[in-house]
Amino acid sequence: MAPEVHETAGPEDTAALGAALARDLRPGDVVLVVGEMGAGKTTFVRGAARALGVTGPVTSPTFTIGRRYTGTVPVSHLDLHRLADLDAEDPALLADYLTPDAVAFVEWPEVAEPALERIARRVTLAHLGGDRRRVVVE
Repeated sequence: MAPEVHETAGPEDTAALGAALARDLRPGDVVLVVGEMGAGKTTFVRGAARALGVTGPVTSPTFTIGRRYTGTVPVSHLDLHRLADLDAEDPALLADYLTPDAVAFVEWPEVAEPALERIARRVTLAHLGGDRRRVVVE
């Protein structure tokens, strides 16, 4: 399948793309979310989480590795930016988040990608100036 390329004009558009992608996800799916700091990764995940029934705050889990939200399906949101090497971590570190009943979104996934299963999509966000972003969904 060819990558889908979108341009967004602001955070609302980026969140709406996340919501649109979420409609095709199923429990057990993993979405890799890639982009530099401030590219809109958490905004994208927030939109997806809303579409999956999450009503509470959705914030970046940078300092906690992950968050788990209750929605129509459980939603896991991980941020692996602080991990240099998954082999040096407890093997169970990600187990509570990457479960067959949940949809998982993984920011900064590079360190864990070889070990991840059921990767449904890779989303890459890039700054285009101001609030504009390019979002590539593969």
